[in-house]
Amino acid sequence: MTSKNQKETAAAVTRRSFLRKGALAGGAVAGTALAAPAVLAQAPIVMKMQTSWPASDIWMDFAREYTGRVEAMSGGRIKVDLLPAGAVVAAFQVMDATNDGVIDAAHSVPVYWYGKSKAASLFGTGPVWGGNANTMLGWFYQGGGADLYRELTQDILGLNVYGFMGFPMPAQPFGWFKGEVNTAADLNGFKYRTVGLAADLLQSMGMSVAQLPGGEIVPAMERGVIDAFEFNNPSSDLRFGAPDVAKNYYLSSYHQASESFEFLFNKDFFDDLDEDLQAILKYAVEAASTSNTALAMREYSNDLAKIENELGVTVHRTSKDILAAQLKAWDALIEELGKDAFMAKVMDSQRAWIEKVGYYELMNSPDLGLAYDHYFPGRLKL
Repeated sequence: MTSKNQKETAAAVTRRSFLRKGALAGGAVAGTALAAPAVLAQAPIVMKMQTSWPASDIWMDFAREYTGRVEAMSGGRIKVDLLPAGAVVAAFQVMDATNDGVIDAAHSVPVYWYGKSKAASLFGTGPVWGGNANTMLGWFYQGGGADLYRELTQDILGLNVYGFMGFPMPAQPFGWFKGEVNTAADLNGFKYRTVGLAADLLQSMGMSVAQLPGGEIVPAMERGVIDAFEFNNPSSDLRFGAPDVAKNYYLSSYHQASESFEFLFNKDFFDDLDEDLQAILKYAVEAASTSNTALAMREYSNDLAKIENELGVTVHRTSKDILAAQLKAWDALIEELGKDAFMAKVMDSQRAWIEKVGYYELMNSPDLGLAYDHYFPGRLKL
C-alpha cells in the first residue's frame, strides 16, 4: 500500500473508532441525563463487499447466503452492501481494492489474483493430487494451508488483507465445445478460456488460452476470440447463455478439481471491529459453506437436466485419454513450479496431506457409481 493510502486508511480507521466510541459515550450521557435505558441502539457498521460475479450469476446467490447470515448473527450491527463485479472495480481487481481499502471485503476466488503470484492458484486451482475440494478445504483449515496462505498474502506480497475459504466446489467441467473432442490430440489449436494454473496446463496440451472473467465469456465466444471455454458449473453456464454458443458439454476434468470461494477482508477494517463481530465474519464463512453446498447440489443438478433435456446440448464425460494427458501435463508443470521455494513448500504440504487423508477417503469410500447404476441403470455415461 502506498504511503498516501496508508494515511487514508489510518484516517478511516480512526474515524470508525471515534464514531463507534462516540456513539456509545453519547448514549451513556443521554441515558444519564434523560433517565432512559442505559444502552441505546448503535448505528450499524456498513461493510462494502464486492464480488467477482455478474449480478445474475448463481454465485451472487451464494454470496447473499453469506451476507444474510452475517447480518442475522450480528443482530443487525453489521449491514452488508453487496455489489456485483464492476460496481466498484473489475472482477479480477477485488484483491487490490480490498488491500487498498477501496472496498471493505470481497467474495472471489484466489486464482483471480494469479497475476500477483502463481502461488495464488495453489489455494484453489492447483495440481490434482487425488483429493477432492472437501479434502483440500480440510488441508486449508487443518493441514497448514491457512498459515501458508497468510505467509503468501501478508509476508511475501505484503497485502493488507485476511482471507478465509468456504464452499468446496464440485470438480469443474472441462467445458463447452462446438464439436466433439475425444482425444488429447483433438485439443490442439483450440482458443480456450480458463484461469490460473489451468491456463499453463492446457497451453502445454496445445490450446491457446485466454483468461477472462465470467461475464466476458459468452461475448468472447460470439466474437470468435475463443472457440471453447469452461467456467465452473451448469447453473452459471446456463445463466451465461452457454447453450446458445456451443452444444457439446464435457463434465469431469483435472484442470480445476478442488476450488473454494475466497472471502477477503481489509485487515484494518477487520481489526477495528469488536471481537464478536470479527468472529461472526470468520465463522459465517463456515455456515455459508454448508448452505452453499446444499444450494449448489439442487441448482446444478436441475440446470444440468435442463441443459441436456431441453436445450439440445449433448452432455459427455471427458475421455480417459484426455484425463490421462492432463495428469501427464500436471507432472511437467509441477516440476517447473517446484523450482520456486515457496511453491515447492505449499505443494509438499498438500501432497503430504493428500497421501494421508486421501488414502483414508478412497479406501473407505464405496463405489457410489456401482450403487447408482444399480438403481438407475443406464443413466451414467461410463
